[in-house]
Amino acid sequence: MEEEDLLKDIDEMLSTGERQGSFFADFGNLPAIKEGPPPQVVVVFPLRRSVPFPGLIMPVTAESGMETAIMEKAMAQGRYVGLLFAPTEEDRRPTAPADYATTGVLAEVHKRIRLPDGGSNYICRGVRRFQVNRFVRLDKVPVAKVLYHEDIYPDEEETEALARNVLALSQKVASHNPSLGDGFNLAANNLDSSGGLADFSAAYLLANPPQKQAVLDQLDVRERLRLVDEGLTRELVTLELGDRIQAEIREKIEEQQKEYFLREQIKIIRRELGEEKDASEQDRDYFLGKLEENEYPEEVEEKVRAEVDRLGMIPTMSPEYPMARNYLEWLVELPWCQSSEDSIDIAKAEKLLDHDHYGLSDAKERILEFLGIRKMRPEHSGAILCFSGPPGVGKTSLAMAIAQSMGRKLERMSLGGMRDEAEIKGHRRTYVGALPGRILQMIRRAGTNNPVIVLDEVDKLGKDFRGDPSSALLEVLDPAQNHAFLDFFLDIPFDLSRVMFVATANVLHQIPAPLRDRMEIIELSGYVTQEKVQIARRHLLPRQLKEHGLEAKRLKISSPVVRQVIQEYTREAGVRGLDKALASLCRKRTLEVARRKRPRPEIKKTDLVKYLGQPKFYDDPIRLRPSVGVALGLAYTGYGGDVLEVECVSPGKGQAQGRVAYTGSLGDVMSESCRIAHSCLRALAGPLGLDEEKLEKQNLHVHFPAGAVPKDGPSAGIAIATAMISQLSGKPMKAKMAMTGEITLTGEVLAIGGVREKVLAAKRLGIKTVLLPEENKRDIEQLDDGWTRGLTFVYVRSIEDVVRAVFKSHSVKPS
Repeated sequence: MEEEDLLKDIDEMLSTGERQGSFFADFGNLPAIKEGPPPQVVVVFPLRRSVPFPGLIMPVTAESGMETAIMEKAMAQGRYVGLLFAPTEEDRRPTAPADYATTGVLAEVHKRIRLPDGGSNYICRGVRRFQVNRFVRLDKVPVAKVLYHEDIYPDEEETEALARNVLALSQKVASHNPSLGDGFNLAANNLDSSGGLADFSAAYLLANPPQKQAVLDQLDVRERLRLVDEGLTRELVTLELGDRIQAEIREKIEEQQKEYFLREQIKIIRRELGEEKDASEQDRDYFLGKLEENEYPEEVEEKVRAEVDRLGMIPTMSPEYPMARNYLEWLVELPWCQSSEDSIDIAKAEKLLDHDHYGLSDAKERILEFLGIRKMRPEHSGAILCFSGPPGVGKTSLAMAIAQSMGRKLERMSLGGMRDEAEIKGHRRTYVGALPGRILQMIRRAGTNNPVIVLDEVDKLGKDFRGDPSSALLEVLDPAQNHAFLDFFLDIPFDLSRVMFVATANVLHQIPAPLRDRMEIIELSGYVTQEKVQIARRHLLPRQLKEHGLEAKRLKISSPVVRQVIQEYTREAGVRGLDKALASLCRKRTLEVARRKRPRPEIKKTDLVKYLGQPKFYDDPIRLRPSVGVALGLAYTGYGGDVLEVECVSPGKGQAQGRVAYTGSLGDVMSESCRIAHSCLRALAGPLGLDEEKLEKQNLHVHFPAGAVPKDGPSAGIAIATAMISQLSGKPMKAKMAMTGEITLTGEVLAIGGVREKVLAAKRLGIKTVLLPEENKRDIEQLDDGWTRGLTFVYVRSIEDVVRAVFKSHSVKPS
């Protein structure tokens, strides 16, 4: 009944004008609040962003409308209002009990201050905590029935200790907020109760409203102090971290400002003393200082001084300025007079070559001869070496060994696919982004004017509308001209006579003749099987074991197994494919070890299929035992020697009788060899025992298998003639025999090239007898015994000698 009367009285007061006299009264004229017990039913004002505390004076801002109506009812009811934390969104008013906190503060409203926006600011003082028992009304003006509880002090000593700690933390936190001033510390020290200290510190120093509400909810003073202690500790750590960050930023900014002011002061002082230098003067001092520090030819020194004077007349913001400065940098940074001293030790060089390369005795001997001449006469320019041979025989590594033996810097340039002459001679400075050629770039990078420069793949130079790089190399590789090599960018001759150039190539005939004439050719033909076995065991396998993280006891490969790998998986002149096969073995063994398997260390021949797959090469019985109309020739390719099969058949008479056709991607020279062989047989049919009438009427078709591979050269002449004779006579040639030689119309057999590569191919593929022109006998005599062991050489002068050697009977005339 009491609650209904209270609500009725509040509604009546709001509906009349009685409120005006007291509501707008001054603070001093407000009637005193009646002493006595606090009200059990209070008007509730929701605080959206702040948490109230007892004992503190706080301003409460009320917007016009519902919030103003709440404060009017509170003023009319005796100036008591219940302040509750209600953290709802700005556009939604609290409408349910769950929107309000359960603990609030009973406050006295002492004064109202009107605001320009129509709202009001009420000065309130917190009186006591209360807990909401239940809400009597929630619509319009919220009204709640409340309960009051006293603070609980469970342990005086612990509470006192916590209070002292909270007081110390409050003072430290307050020291970081200058707005609180000394008044905060004075007020905190004069608080009588520990609970009041906790409320006071939480109200002013804690920033998180839910954390404040937790302090307000706590009646146990010890726990309340503990909550405040934890909150103040976190706040102090955050503030100290912020201060430290701020101090670092301030120090950095102050240091930058200090440096800026000091530099400005230095500029002003230099300007007053007339010593200030701009960027152009600094560059002038740098380049002229380089002339004093290093030695330069007279022509270069004069050019640098002239360009420095020109640089001083160009504005630093002009696009031409960096171009002129770049040109000066190249002039002063090239090693015009800086040379590295040769340290040639013949014994050490020989030991190094033998350690890194197995075999290649001719190439090693020529390198030692070159080093010996350089040691006895250092100023001797010497020849420009060119290592020629199939891939994987060690051409580039030999060139690197030369640089290591001489103690010189090594630079390498790959010429494969180069088509621009400017790559060698440089660009003229009129072009944007112009640079010197690759030759001078490597010399600058080496830092000396006598490095070893390896010109790799010189046979793969190209040419197009941009120029011919091979022609540009003529000046570089000519000892009579390269002492004054003129790069288009520098436009000053540079001495290349001290540079040692070493070239590598796969196919000699692809090198232009003028360029080839300037080099001394050292041919590296390849390795026989015995040499490959030794290379694999001494060099390739140890390196692959190291690269794959294997110990020697984990993988053991015997010489017979290596030999089988060479014969069945890697038929080549070099050892690059063998190196890949060994790497595959090591990879698979590493995987087995990683899977914690325990395979036996030794790899047997039967295991190769498991590790490397099926064999890639095998001896073709048709090749070693040719049928009728088939002859075996020896060919030279860019990848070493090979055994070439020549087939000849009689397709029938047809309309054109006595004609010969030829297929197999043949070049002009090989096509001519087919016609020459046919004409030779027709001219010498009687001496050779051939049926002249049959030869005149029978058509022949000569084919070279592997038709997609281009073939050319005259050395297949006697092989073509032998295939024709075999087809016409119906007799096969002897087994395991191959031949090479050029044939003439009169039946003479002329000398050919590539003997070593062809002999190596014959030995590798199981050939036992090799037919060679008589003039190539001296080439065989120069070969090592390891190359010729197991081979029988038959030297021929004419086609009659070939017939007697190839067929079992002297006469090939069919019976």
